[in-house]
Amino acid sequence: MFKKVLIANRGEIALRVIRTCREMGIKTVAVYSTADRDSLHVKFADEAVCIGGPKSTESYLNIPNLMAAAEITNADAIHPGYGFLAENAKFSHICDEHGIKFIGPTPDMITAMGDKVTAKETMIRAGVPVIPGSHEILHTDEDAINVAKEVGYPVMLKATAGGGKGMRVVREESAMIDAYHAAKIEAAAAFHNDGIYMEKFVEDPHHIEFQVAGDQFGNVCHLSERDCSIQRRHQKLVEEAPSPFLYDELRIKMGEAAKRAAAAINYESVGTIEFLVDKNHDFYFMEMNTRIQVEHPVTEEVINFDLIKEQIKIAAGERISGQDYIPQMYSIECRINAEDPYNDFRPSPGKITVLHTPGGHGVRVDSHAYAGYVIPPYYDSLIGKLIATARTRSEAIDTMYRALSEYVIEGVATTIPFHLQLMQDERFRNGTFNTKFMENFRMK
Repeated sequence: MFKKVLIANRGEIALRVIRTCREMGIKTVAVYSTADRDSLHVKFADEAVCIGGPKSTESYLNIPNLMAAAEITNADAIHPGYGFLAENAKFSHICDEHGIKFIGPTPDMITAMGDKVTAKETMIRAGVPVIPGSHEILHTDEDAINVAKEVGYPVMLKATAGGGKGMRVVREESAMIDAYHAAKIEAAAAFHNDGIYMEKFVEDPHHIEFQVAGDQFGNVCHLSERDCSIQRRHQKLVEEAPSPFLYDELRIKMGEAAKRAAAAINYESVGTIEFLVDKNHDFYFMEMNTRIQVEHPVTEEVINFDLIKEQIKIAAGERISGQDYIPQMYSIECRINAEDPYNDFRPSPGKITVLHTPGGHGVRVDSHAYAGYVIPPYYDSLIGKLIATARTRSEAIDTMYRALSEYVIEGVATTIPFHLQLMQDERFRNGTFNTKFMENFRMK
């Protein structure tokens, strides 16, 4: 087992990794930018190293500085968390070159799933259903028009290098040229890669993801699913496990497909296979996240399993200890962000003057914030994650509503009012929602 792990991340996920490492008897090294000097992960780690200025490019994305921090502290492993360099094959490769274990998949595995076109081809060979579309990057707007004629409108243009940016829905040929060039420009700005591909646009889908784990001995399992359909501009707001949309037969079928997807690249680590499921319950592979995810706590709660510990053990060469799960509990996670839901979710950085976190049976809070903490404007606006777990989905919603009512944060605007309203929304309570839910949601 590792003696010392450097966490190449910040905020709540860095603190989450530190806690599991401490339980495992592993020393930890926190890294931080000048803007994060007072963050809790810096205070809770055994050692802490400043790696640069407030901008991500100066610190958390600065590979030479991260490697220098690992070497001067004699860390024998690096945990990347999520975001930043977590799915960066170059970073994983550099760690290998320096004899420092990257707690995640190999560079080849990251590359295989990081490029969406390559990933799609891999899934087709593995017999995993994929959304009809282009089998290669679209080099010209004429290519886009021709593929759209074959697939049939509406279609979705997507960046091959990542998600959330460089995406455009095109419903008719007259809009294709402008959409194609706009998507390329946005993709280049976000990922330094303007590659664009096309998929059939699935109307009113559900976003369902399966947690998977694999080891170097060829063992693969899935650890149940999460429903991430409550989104705004392709960014998740609420996640839950299990999904209210799936039934047992479909859950088993999708779980087997998720395992085939992971096995197709001999996956080693924990990761997530993301699917779109249409109104007829037909499902399609969307992408694989080769890292731990923000919403991993809901899976941990419904199956009583530490995914970070599993990730570390796999990286240390141990066999997976998980198995295929059908959860017996229900869990919901609300992302508490420093954003103003009454003002189009505008970011609200600043100093938290008052903070009281909820508690009680079935309530978990993963957060790095405290009264007096200043939320910097340079990073994601996540303050914390509130997780409620109960025997039934209805009880989990009621527990969540009670916990949200107790959550007090002053000094910055937060998404708590949004979540309170959502927990009382009839469509959400009945489970009759999909990824289009937020298009018709209005704050009261």
